Amino acid sequence: MTSQRGWSLRALLLGDTAESRLRLRVRLQVVLTTLLLVTNLVGVVIVAALRTLITPGGGPNAALGDALRIAVPLYVALAVVVGGAVTTAGALRALRWVRAGREPTASESRVALLLPWRLTLVQAVLWVGGVVVFTALASSLQPEATTTTFFAVGIAGVVVCAVAFLLTEFALRPVAALVLDRPGGFERVGAGVGVRMLVFWCLGTAAPLLGIAVVATLSLTGSDISLRRLALIVLTLSAVVLVFGFLVNVLTARSVVRPLTSVRHAVSRVGDGDLDVHVRVDDGTELGLLQAGINDMAAGLREREAIRDLFGRHVGREVADVAARGQVELGGEARVVSVLMIDVVGSTAYASSHSPVAVVDVLNRFFAAVVEEVDRHGGLVNKFMGDAVLAIFGAPQPLPNHAAAALATARAVRARLTVEVPEVGSGIGVATGEAVAGNVGHRSRFEYTVIGDVVNSAARLSDLAKTTDAGIVATARSVAESGADERRHWRDDGAPVLRGRSEPTAVCAPADVP
Repeated sequence: MTSQRGWSLRALLLGDTAESRLRLRVRLQVVLTTLLLVTNLVGVVIVAALRTLITPGGGPNAALGDALRIAVPLYVALAVVVGGAVTTAGALRALRWVRAGREPTASESRVALLLPWRLTLVQAVLWVGGVVVFTALASSLQPEATTTTFFAVGIAGVVVCAVAFLLTEFALRPVAALVLDRPGGFERVGAGVGVRMLVFWCLGTAAPLLGIAVVATLSLTGSDISLRRLALIVLTLSAVVLVFGFLVNVLTARSVVRPLTSVRHAVSRVGDGDLDVHVRVDDGTELGLLQAGINDMAAGLREREAIRDLFGRHVGREVADVAARGQVELGGEARVVSVLMIDVVGSTAYASSHSPVAVVDVLNRFFAAVVEEVDRHGGLVNKFMGDAVLAIFGAPQPLPNHAAAALATARAVRARLTVEVPEVGSGIGVATGEAVAGNVGHRSRFEYTVIGDVVNSAARLSDLAKTTDAGIVATARSVAESGADERRHWRDDGAPVLRGRSEPTAVCAPADVP
């Protein structure tokens, strides 16, 4: 979640993801106490309005009025003090691990996630006490107002508890995130989304509507409620339904939409190729399971991409891509390819007169130039053999004019090595011909390679190139099949008999070297 600054309600309730645990504890204590005061005072106003409207005779009589003027302030003050003390003490006791700056235990996690329900239960107990106290007063001092008092206080209590739960749950989301947003931290607690929405519809909408039904029943059973007064009662209760029902449903909808929005943004980023995403898990319902699932999915994709990258570094990107598509089988296929072999000249002598660290540094710079140029020209570095490199052009993926690509790579590598690795020389051989390209080995362990005379020819040409000034020798077939643009960089250089051969092989050398 993006850090929120300023005095917005969202910033006040949710705080900042980077805030300290001490600041989180202080902020939660202030927010929870404020919510308790505000919601209960609103409830008191609702009770007063409903009792005035629906009590027979237009409100309480003199005796009940005097009693209420004493009882209401005393009970509200007592409820605020007791409720505030119990709420704050319960919250701080449940969040001891936050103050200690440590990870919660399994039992502490469950208590923290159930804290909104527990705090709402405290409010519900206080409102039940109010129902009992004020109904008893009405019963003794104005019996005809007993039923209306019971329903007025009861309906207000139900509405206040519903709103208080949603606000408390929203304010405690940073705590839920500390519990849920860690490896193995997710635990589903309480009712699911469907049950939660149904319950709060009943509390925020059905309960006030029940009050309208009660008033209608009283008017039908002979109560002296005038038509005008009945209309005022219905309008007042309808306003309660509209305002507080709307507030409850908005808060409920936000508790559902906000996690879904964070998940949607994360999925969009993953779809764009950004796997470094993390959704803050702060809901103990199916929505939290969805948030945790997105994080697990992103972690799995990152791990898979890391493995694929590592695999590609070992066997080559093209081979890794083919393997990732499930197209891996033992055996191969015959195809015409171009092979480049490059070997270091004088590596033994250099190693004998330099430290191992210096030798490794030279080889790394040598291999870097070779690998980068092979990749740039669409080839595959098939294997490293000591201080030699075997590269393939035209397998495993088809490469148009692979001969030209191999020859261009040879020229580019020679130019870079002359500047970047002057400590050692090299011999580069390029040959074009038919080979079998595929996976060789056993089902439990195999490698992608090319087998054929063209590979042997490239190795022999590499040895021959070590004795030339140009340092590159290619078969005439490679040059002939490379096309006019590449062919102009080469010249005929005789037909030597390569080592291990009985017949001469027509070869070419770079045209820029006499």
